[in-house]
Amino acid sequence: MTTPDAKRLTEWVRDARRRTLDLIDDLDDEQLLGPRLDIVNPLRWEIGHVAWFQEKWMLRHARRRPPLRADGDALYDSAVVPHDRRWDLPLPSRAETLAYMRCVEEQILEILERREPTLEESYFIQLSVFHEDMHAEAFTMTRQTLAYPRPRFSRDETGERGASAPRSPMGDVKLPGGTFLLGARPDEGFVFDNEKWAHPVALAPFAIARAPVTQAEYAAFVEDAGYHRVELWSAEGWQWRQTEQAEQPIYWRRDGADSWQRRDFDRWLPLEPHHPMIHVNWYEAEAYCHWAGRRLPTEAEWEAAASKRRYPWGEDAPDETRANLDGRASGPVAVSALAAGDSVCGCRQMLGNVWEWTANDFLPYPGFVVDPYKEYSAPWFGTHKVLRGGSWATRGRLLRNTWRNFYRPQRRDMYAGFRTCAADRFS
Repeated sequence: MTTPDAKRLTEWVRDARRRTLDLIDDLDDEQLLGPRLDIVNPLRWEIGHVAWFQEKWMLRHARRRPPLRADGDALYDSAVVPHDRRWDLPLPSRAETLAYMRCVEEQILEILERREPTLEESYFIQLSVFHEDMHAEAFTMTRQTLAYPRPRFSRDETGERGASAPRSPMGDVKLPGGTFLLGARPDEGFVFDNEKWAHPVALAPFAIARAPVTQAEYAAFVEDAGYHRVELWSAEGWQWRQTEQAEQPIYWRRDGADSWQRRDFDRWLPLEPHHPMIHVNWYEAEAYCHWAGRRLPTEAEWEAAASKRRYPWGEDAPDETRANLDGRASGPVAVSALAAGDSVCGCRQMLGNVWEWTANDFLPYPGFVVDPYKEYSAPWFGTHKVLRGGSWATRGRLLRNTWRNFYRPQRRDMYAGFRTCAADRFS
């Protein structure tokens, strides 16, 4: 894969910043601070952090420039500023924060206007763009968590695609197993350290669902007392369920005796039966699998089903015919939509629509070497679970089949669902 040139990097820097501003422009000062919760950041802090990260790695590290703010590290370095303290910091005003963001962006664009970047500069510009892209998804999650209105950049295509798509593709795809190279190749271009490098993994033959679990399928688990049957839960999962007093998915509520609604930002909607289940944590996914007589795929099984190409469908970049990404549809679409994005083996929506939990703990690949941004992966090994595939809110330029997301197993604020595998491997 070729390294992006100055023109492409300029487009990415501008686009990432435009998305960040889209996600906070309509919020007032009180909303930009928000309540103190352990799963969100104060948004005024977080947008400053995005600019600080860009300045740190591109302007200060790669270009050796002095800091733009003497207090920048003390305010915005997430590695040293504890999460709980971020609401108590002497944060710059909204206007000052936006001015700082503009200053950082302008200096980077000025560099790109003059000449093609060096390989080091290109790496750190890409790192800062992808970091901002990941925070943009986190901003979207925060808006959902806090019941803020739907972001303005979204165009509501969910109903149209959901209505026009047929019912979910049923059944499994059988894969023969064998030796599979898990991870990214050195010729992939920019990849994160936790994807490095491709290494052989022995896979037994397995069968994996063509599509993620739907809301209707998950509702059947809920209605069958799934949250009250201890035998369906692991010890850790049952402890989480009891501690949280979880009776159903986090954004669901009863709508009469026989139906449910789910909260989508600041509005309540009827369940979309053929859309993927979303906002479930790893423990909930595991319990559903036990109820259904299924299991979660391993990382290697998931990646093998996605195919050993850059994307499930081949080498062409994602577009709206193949994947629900970039916030285009303002939410998940029916699991039968977007057939053009099928993998070679016939699995649908392996990129976009909804993140998918896998069975694996988040661990380093053999020979792991930390990248310059050392806080990205290494601190979380062994405490998080791996998700694959991206969601409707993920930026398409971030993703490829080898991309690994990771969250604690109790988190259910993410745009996360899951697909399942047959419990018994076949021969």
